[in-house]
Amino acid sequence: MVAEQIERRGVKDPRVLEAMRKVPRHEFVPEDQRHEAYDDRPLPIGHGQTISQPYIVAFMTEALGLKGTEKVLEVGTGSGYQAAVLSGLAKEVFTIEIVEPLGKQAAEVLKKLGYKNVSVRTGDGYRGWREEAPFDAIIVTCAPDAVPEPLVHQLAEGGRMIIPVGPEGKTQQLVLLKKRHGKLHQQEILPVRFVPMTGEARDR
Repeated sequence: MVAEQIERRGVKDPRVLEAMRKVPRHEFVPEDQRHEAYDDRPLPIGHGQTISQPYIVAFMTEALGLKGTEKVLEVGTGSGYQAAVLSGLAKEVFTIEIVEPLGKQAAEVLKKLGYKNVSVRTGDGYRGWREEAPFDAIIVTCAPDAVPEPLVHQLAEGGRMIIPVGPEGKTQQLVLLKKRHGKLHQQEILPVRFVPMTGEARDR
């Protein structure tokens, strides 16, 4: 998977590649999907949600430029797979899932597999995790129509956020934001399709 789907397509960070090799992706998909766990595509995980294709997980992770000392926020835990990948690359990972059964299941799987630096919360991730802010990096795995302001405020100086932005059911843009000297620099880097951000994001 790593050599054919990820490294060949341009992901170069050796730490990211090693993390992708180490995390057992099949543990994060339903049993009837496990024979497809390492295919280069997203898979359904129930409740209208998906686990992203391996390449997108690696691409988004590399874009954060993690060195190992960071506190990271993930919005959209899903199966817990992205959090598991981040676990080996950052000091602390805080992840929020709005679908309660998914959040509980992800927490159980992460605990079972020994990912001790990941904290899982069930709730609406639109407003982030205020009491743990600021975050050195933020990764969002569901698409709002616009970047949530609370997440921007919770991004530390010098931090990076990667987030898909755009309407449901249409091509969205994967956006990389960097906070430098209090200003936000934004770059569109890849067309993507993610499940929509629900909850408060829908009321905006």
